[in-house]
Amino acid sequence: MKLRVMNQLMDRSENRRLENRGLWLLPGLLAIFSLSLFLIPAFVIRPFRHQSERALELAIAVKRIAPALTVAALVGVLALSLRLWRRSSRASRTGIVIALALSVASAVMVRQNYFEWMFHPIKAAGFVSAGDAHLSDKEMVMAVRIGQEARAYPIVQMAYHHILNDTVAEVPIVVTY
Repeated sequence: MKLRVMNQLMDRSENRRLENRGLWLLPGLLAIFSLSLFLIPAFVIRPFRHQSERALELAIAVKRIAPALTVAALVGVLALSLRLWRRSSRASRTGIVIALALSVASAVMVRQNYFEWMFHPIKAAGFVSAGDAHLSDKEMVMAVRIGQEARAYPIVQMAYHHILNDTVAEVPIVVTY
């Protein structure tokens, strides 16, 4: 009889330990999930990299649902953190804080238009004469001629900046690539 009671107590203790282990893993997994909602679109939609149609579809779909899912993940990490905090060691509390920080950072970053940070508009263009331009024969440019005035915009520069406000022959134009 005593042996059976001890076995039952040990089984309960083992079940609780396994349950607690799962609870300890969950904040970290939620934080990683939340971080992936930020990183997938940021990784796929990068300048000067090939982007397949399927990858772009995935990135755009993730970017659309990420705000709601990161808040849900943050709420989950917060709830689990509150439940686990009292019975945790210093190392475990450090893990909880890291999971919370990653979840908060992800929830904030998915709401930012970080693609604008990658592409900086040119505020004021500087031009040189065609003779002073150091472009290779293979370098592509976008050319604009209005009346007697002409401009050439190197594709390499425009691919990074994407947009330039300029005036050619007193006509305001927007150059974009």
